Amino acid sequence: MDFTYPKKEKLKSQKIIDSLFSGGKSVSKYPLRLVFTPIPDADETLKFGVSVSKKHFKRAVDRNYFKRVLRECYRLNKHLIHDNLDKPYAIMFFYQTKERLTYQEINEKTIQLFEKWIVAKKEEIKTE
Repeated sequence: MDFTYPKKEKLKSQKIIDSLFSGGKSVSKYPLRLVFTPIPDADETLKFGVSVSKKHFKRAVDRNYFKRVLRECYRLNKHLIHDNLDKPYAIMFFYQTKERLTYQEINEKTIQLFEKWIVAKKEEIKTE
């Protein structure tokens, strides 16, 4: 497994982002939240984006720091998601607190959240 985050994996399509917010499902592991939806006819198996609230971090420097940390946590742990994909997904990753957690804490929560997502996705498949 390569530990890269290539451009083709980045979530940039406004249409897909809108579908995430309108019909996406969500799992949370405080202070992180993951919203996901399957995407039809995608060339890539996963599109991934991050977001940090301007409400919680007024300064762009702080928001950008946490976005970098979230992307790094994803990059190092994306094998958990890729190993359990059956169809293409769009995923948005949110940091939802005013607390300034350390990189290690965020990384631990990311791993727990990805594991929780795998379970939620399997339950969703069973109900279909």
